[in-house]
Amino acid sequence: MAVVCESAAGWLLDELALVNKWYRAGVGLGFPSRLQREPAIKSYYRLRDDFFRRHKPYFTLQPSPAPTETCAPERDSQGNSATSRRTSARKKRKRSIAYNQGELDALAYHKKISDLILEGSQLLIQEGFKKGLFHSPEKLAEEEKYEIMAEVCGKKNLAELCDMTKDMPCVPFPQYTLNVLDAGSPFSQDGDYLSHITENTSDCLQIIHLMGEKYLIPPRSSFLLSDISCMEPLLHYKKYSIIIIDPPWENKSVKRSKRYNSLSTLKIKQLPIPALAAPDCLVITWVTNRQKHLRFVKEELYPHWSIRSLAEWHWVKVTQSGEFVFPIDSVHKKPYEILVLGRLMSSDNSTASALETVLPPIPEHKILVSVPCSLHSHKPPLSEILKEYVKTDVERLELFARNLQPGWTSWGNEVLKFQHLDYFIPPETGN
Repeated sequence: MAVVCESAAGWLLDELALVNKWYRAGVGLGFPSRLQREPAIKSYYRLRDDFFRRHKPYFTLQPSPAPTETCAPERDSQGNSATSRRTSARKKRKRSIAYNQGELDALAYHKKISDLILEGSQLLIQEGFKKGLFHSPEKLAEEEKYEIMAEVCGKKNLAELCDMTKDMPCVPFPQYTLNVLDAGSPFSQDGDYLSHITENTSDCLQIIHLMGEKYLIPPRSSFLLSDISCMEPLLHYKKYSIIIIDPPWENKSVKRSKRYNSLSTLKIKQLPIPALAAPDCLVITWVTNRQKHLRFVKEELYPHWSIRSLAEWHWVKVTQSGEFVFPIDSVHKKPYEILVLGRLMSSDNSTASALETVLPPIPEHKILVSVPCSLHSHKPPLSEILKEYVKTDVERLELFARNLQPGWTSWGNEVLKFQHLDYFIPPETGN
């Protein structure tokens, strides 16, 4: 279970335990190779736990030390000391620093929700210590010799793969094919996975080969590896009652790092959410702490899709010792991210009243507390949390995904990124 404990404020999550549970479903079942079935093995793949070894915050706010002088200050030709010159320069720099409107908006928003974050997290973190999820800094210090190794051998090929998806021609309906993986079938050729939906319909983990690399496909999962211009197969595949969106928001940091290609708000608005959504679909969008993006989702994007905004939740990121990964009052970095939840409105401009009588309403404020994965832009799975607010056995879709989940369809041009075999610990032989 991902949910370690629950309170009125929200949930404490253990993502590593949940992911490992996904792959434990294949215990005792054979893992097929490319050409033939391999003998059954009584073990399973596990996600590398070093990705969740966050012992200390990324940084802490330290008070500036008081100046001390051990000797007479050096003076220039005008009689000014070096100390006074540095102080003057600091004052000038300080006076030149002013918050822009975006930073002022973020500070105002933080002021409204900081007490919610602090008070809600406290109880969940205390429960985390009781259940053994968190440990004292002294105990964690013994494990600091382990280093996080987040690179994988297939990084170069994966980058080429992501670029290839941008040049793939769109597959018109009904010409697109559905790749179905099962324990008795040989693997398809590499190109068959591009711009075609691939399904693992079995209860067993599958392994596929793509551009010389191996990727793990969880049980009961499906994916479409394509660029945003080739989403047509999704539109003819299923209708979804849960859609999670993690857009590659435009910002200066992304442009500098070049970690991934960002999308403009105009491109995000063009996503065919109404065509993908089932009636009363629950839509969740991950939003950065930029208020510009939050306002866009609530005031422009959701109305454009005929989605009524219902609630804002917050993912609070903590270390293994229960500390926030960033100081709560840090100006530029916050230890939380925002989720905006909404529901598709019916044709009469309101959500279905019958649904609201069967299911509990979406609460306005909830927090999710967990140790974040060190893999960039990796979000915690929400399946166990959201099942309370949707009907049973519904179809679920994640857009701009970088990994796969059982029971979900995942789409994106990096949808297999964190499924690479190097991110996992292989089964032990001889068990």
